[in-house]
Amino acid sequence: MDLKQNVQYLKGIGPNRAKLLNGLGIFTIEDLINYYPRTYEDRTNIKKIEELQDGETALVKAVAVTGVTSYRIRKNMSISKLLVEDGTGKMQVTWFNQDYVKTRIKPHEVYKFYGKVIKKSGKTEMDTPIFDEEGENKNTSKIMPVYPTTKNLSQTAIRQAMENALQMIEMQVEDPLPEYIKKKYSFMEKTNAIQKIHFPNKIEDIKNARKRLAFEELLTFELALMSLKSQYKSEKRGIQYSKDVYMSDVINELPFKLTKAQLRVLEDIDKDMESQKPMNRLLQGDVGSGKTVVSIIASYKAVKSGYQVAIMAPTTILASQHIVNFNKILEKYGIKCELLISSLTKKQKETVLNKLKNGEIDIIIGTHALLEENVEFKNLGLVVTDEQHRFGVKQRATIAAKGENPDVLVMTATPIPRTLAIIVYGDLDISIIDELPPNRKKIDTIAVKSNMTERINNFIKKNVDEGRQAYIVCPFVDENEEMEDIKSVEKLAKTYKEEVFKDYNVEILHGKMKPKDKEKVMQDFKENKISILISTTVIEVGVDVPNANIMVIENAERFGLAQLHQLRGRVGRGEFKSYCVLKYEGNSNIIRQRMETMVKTDDGFKIAEKDLELRGSGEFFGTKQHGLPEFKIANIFEDIELLKIAQALAIQIENEDPELKNEENAKLKKLVNKLREEKIEL
Repeated sequence: MDLKQNVQYLKGIGPNRAKLLNGLGIFTIEDLINYYPRTYEDRTNIKKIEELQDGETALVKAVAVTGVTSYRIRKNMSISKLLVEDGTGKMQVTWFNQDYVKTRIKPHEVYKFYGKVIKKSGKTEMDTPIFDEEGENKNTSKIMPVYPTTKNLSQTAIRQAMENALQMIEMQVEDPLPEYIKKKYSFMEKTNAIQKIHFPNKIEDIKNARKRLAFEELLTFELALMSLKSQYKSEKRGIQYSKDVYMSDVINELPFKLTKAQLRVLEDIDKDMESQKPMNRLLQGDVGSGKTVVSIIASYKAVKSGYQVAIMAPTTILASQHIVNFNKILEKYGIKCELLISSLTKKQKETVLNKLKNGEIDIIIGTHALLEENVEFKNLGLVVTDEQHRFGVKQRATIAAKGENPDVLVMTATPIPRTLAIIVYGDLDISIIDELPPNRKKIDTIAVKSNMTERINNFIKKNVDEGRQAYIVCPFVDENEEMEDIKSVEKLAKTYKEEVFKDYNVEILHGKMKPKDKEKVMQDFKENKISILISTTVIEVGVDVPNANIMVIENAERFGLAQLHQLRGRVGRGEFKSYCVLKYEGNSNIIRQRMETMVKTDDGFKIAEKDLELRGSGEFFGTKQHGLPEFKIANIFEDIELLKIAQALAIQIENEDPELKNEENAKLKKLVNKLREEKIEL
């Protein structure tokens, strides 16, 4: 059985279902078995009817008091009802459009029912349960995996496909972990771990299988990272910048005063630049803490010491914003800055590339376009990547390779708790700007339920009438099956445009738009041609619109805390009092705590720590918003202890067998190479 075989040819799949699986990133049998459950339903604990709680999903063993009665309530809708009892109480069971139950359930026989409990007016009901006869365990009496899915692809279909795949592959999964590692940490075999993660017999199985698979992922990641870093670093001598070029020449001429934190960071950077070792520094600073000006001053030192600078931004809008800021400060020192972005014409691009190669450009600011092969420098000395998590380590290495060991400064506004940063950015020295400039206005944050919508809308109108602008941010572009309760951006925009704000300029912005259209909308918003921008999170990175003073976030409970904090940082950039309104659904304790954190705290690092503390099962806190790597099963927050073990082991392996040449590490090497070929997201 070939693991690379197309999933379409698996029993029970076929072309149509294969298409749906492809949409989930499943193309081969191997992809399928590595598609892990999101959670599990424990259908093993039988509960008495008298113990049932309203709203819970439970397993009940009961006798059918009567047969099933079915009746049609309209053309396409039938209801089937059954009364059951278990000695402690009675329960009404209801199914919709499932007439077959009438023939399956016989009076006075015992069945097991698993479904959602509804208690009202002293009566207990169960809505559309699955069921088995007493001696049967097809749907109940076991732990069932629940997978992330898509429209028209049922859990049953995924489980069936998984069962067929696991039966076919049996012992064919190669185990990359060397015996010495499995022995040392008492890990189960890979095949066994894959069987148990999908179809556990007991809760303990899930824990052990998950630990084994997560560890393999983390160890591979750490080893791949180390090999990339050593290739990237390769301990050559770096550039030693002139001690006679003073950063203070620029600092003293600035129209504003730098904070103590900015000055401290610049001191670190100055020392790095004057030393022989290549600078490799991560600069973390909260939204609006003034990282850009730090990179401008560092660029001044590099250019005045005779070198060129590359500034890499994740979006054209941000790159265009940078060039304005760089020119504002550096123009008077005769420093030439240029922009290299995809929207340039072929001729414009050629001109820029020639000037760059000849050394006529001192600072080039651009997007991914800077990584292209035809981008050549005369003398590249400093590389600054802004919003690091948008670029992989590989990309950082690609641009650094365009110079002779240039200094590298990596900037991010995503606060990552130091413990994690040290593990994930092991090769980088870390600097933190932990105070905001005095001119930053405090943003008032309020958390409200949807019953306040009208008041919020009136508040937006009042501010827009006074000349301000507002953002309204929503979680998704299109609804998927599981999120039907979420208004998609398109739908919401229609309502806002045609009804609520019909007298205002309202536009929409989302990730599925063409880059050109996105740029135009953002530019129009910057120029106040648009009053209200309805957007997905594409606006979270660094764009300055000083006139926008209201940020409304719909379904705020769906976002991670760090992401909410990033979004909030889009306002409060001008002279006007700014507000962030979090509209949320749900009453759970964790949702309330999260909203409370946002209302009370405006320190990004404290918020990141809280994110860790409230991480729950990871469903609220995916790793995307942190710019940390995405894993199939490991979760960097939950598995921090496992990550530490993996890192220590990776260091040991790196010291003893850096190229993984030993026979025992051969399979591990295969895995590391595979990961390195893919883009390591970091």
